[in-house]
Amino acid sequence: MSSDSQGAWEPVRKIRTYEQVMAQIEQRILDGFLRPGDRLPSERDLSQLLGVSRPSLREALRVLEALGVVEVRSGGGPDGGSVFVGTPGEGFANLLKLQLALGHFSNDDVVRTRVFLEEWVVGEAARRSTPDDHARLRKILDQMDGPGLTARDFNRLDTEFHVAMAQATGNALGAYLMSSLRTAIHRRMIEVYEGLADWRETATTVRQEHRAILDAIERQDPDRAAALVRHHITSFYDTTSTAGQVVPRTG
Repeated sequence: MSSDSQGAWEPVRKIRTYEQVMAQIEQRILDGFLRPGDRLPSERDLSQLLGVSRPSLREALRVLEALGVVEVRSGGGPDGGSVFVGTPGEGFANLLKLQLALGHFSNDDVVRTRVFLEEWVVGEAARRSTPDDHARLRKILDQMDGPGLTARDFNRLDTEFHVAMAQATGNALGAYLMSSLRTAIHRRMIEVYEGLADWRETATTVRQEHRAILDAIERQDPDRAAALVRHHITSFYDTTSTAGQVVPRTG
């Protein structure tokens, strides 16, 4: 029988020891054997159970910690060891930030993704947000009106406003994705504001657009809210491009 009739051969991939350790831990998570708050056996015991060296085990744990999957606590006793975290960390945001910096995604990819995500966010916020959500959003906008803000302060509050809108949807994953994306473009946004001849003029427009978006959310008008946020993002790019800034198409 020919090899073609049996399917193509695939090259054997050499898997490093720490990757094998991670694969076992990952499989136990997927199978439901490891949950948030669970603790791995001690480094000595786990290395013996897996038949690997302690340096290889530490390498696997360092990667999992960087990804925000486990928290490695120093010391022995009940408070020490490797514990699976119960809330998502910044692993995804940090990875995305590096990939954007390395040019893995184009500026158009970023702006299209933001428009898609934020249209959904404001639409859902218009349907599901509560008066408490509205009060929180208005408080952030009031802080953005402060006369003594720096460009960095303004961008921090801008990010907080967009993330708070995502949290108002009641969708934890949507809010996490929004927070991660804003974290990933944070540095670029600051550079854009600080590079403008008069960033406060642009900030005035941004604040007005924010209030219009919030008004549509409070009026439970998802279509208008989506149209406003789409204009908000794309017009920011147009404004900064006209001012001679090289920026991602974001706002």
